[in-house]
Amino acid sequence: MKAKWIGLLLLIVVALGAVGYVWFSQSTQVTEITGYVGGEKIGLLEDEQVQKILKDKYRLSLDYNRAGSIEMVTTLDRTGQDFLFPSNQTALELFEREGGSPEKSQIVFNTPIVLYTHAAVAEALTAEGVFSQSGGVLTADMEQLVALMESGAQWSDVGLPELYGSVTVGTTDPAKSNSGNMFAGLLANVLCGGSVGEEDLPELLPRLQALFQKLGYMESSSSDLFDQFLKTGMGAKPLIAGYESQLLEFAVQEPETWEQIKGDIVLVYPTPTVWSSHVFIALDEAGAQGIDALLDEEVQRLAWENHGFRTGVYDAPTDTAQFGVEGVAEEVIQVAPMPGAPVMEAIIAALS
Repeated sequence: MKAKWIGLLLLIVVALGAVGYVWFSQSTQVTEITGYVGGEKIGLLEDEQVQKILKDKYRLSLDYNRAGSIEMVTTLDRTGQDFLFPSNQTALELFEREGGSPEKSQIVFNTPIVLYTHAAVAEALTAEGVFSQSGGVLTADMEQLVALMESGAQWSDVGLPELYGSVTVGTTDPAKSNSGNMFAGLLANVLCGGSVGEEDLPELLPRLQALFQKLGYMESSSSDLFDQFLKTGMGAKPLIAGYESQLLEFAVQEPETWEQIKGDIVLVYPTPTVWSSHVFIALDEAGAQGIDALLDEEVQRLAWENHGFRTGVYDAPTDTAQFGVEGVAEEVIQVAPMPGAPVMEAIIAALS
């Protein structure tokens, strides 16, 4: 009888051990989700602190391929993908117009479109009245800048004879990349003197095409364009459009290099500008887990402090001095809405 009870006890212990093993295995199992991500967010997703929070708190890891925000929602094969992570809401609208039906979507980060230039260019355009400074923040009058570009003015005409060619703003391919797409939308607003409607397209599109034809080859990635701007100098890239977060992230991640070049790199806020809202598009239930993880308060804090993304969930500090970058606006005020998806679809087609 005693042996029978011992056997029963051992059986219970083994059963409890099996249940405990299954529970432990399930509780420590990490789910990997796969998707396309805009290149400007790679630094954030490769941040070891961010990865640790996703793994330890949400049992999640993100596997991704870099892709332009527009091409990921219009042309790339999405078979086997759990999410898309483009850089504006227009991409989500285009995705839905193409017949896409997200499981869930949410804006998780924001950053304004800005201009980057070199000290000599900033000085020359300030003398021309195109740039102006207030409270330590440099802004660009976009009406004047676009008028200068449309006039065919050469860099030599604005006091920079050492630079070749006409005054332009380098940008990424608007048919593939978000920063180029958003800058095209910003230019469209400026050319129309306000919000663009479909009725404005016949007059607008030829003017936009003329502006972009001057640019020649355009990078398909915002991160590649910014990298080339930093590496090739004023002669190759006098003035480009990009994200505010790119310079803030660079200053934090590459402090020694930033210390060497910061006297020449100038951040300029277009007036008006547009917000780049980085929207996470979950394609299935697994992908939807990524939204909660990226909205985590600690992830949002790291997104601001280490990578320069302004967030809507975490109360990001207004002390921009932590980045060591001069001229960062504590608050971005003069912001215009992007044209609607039908207009942007027409603009993309015209500039492709």
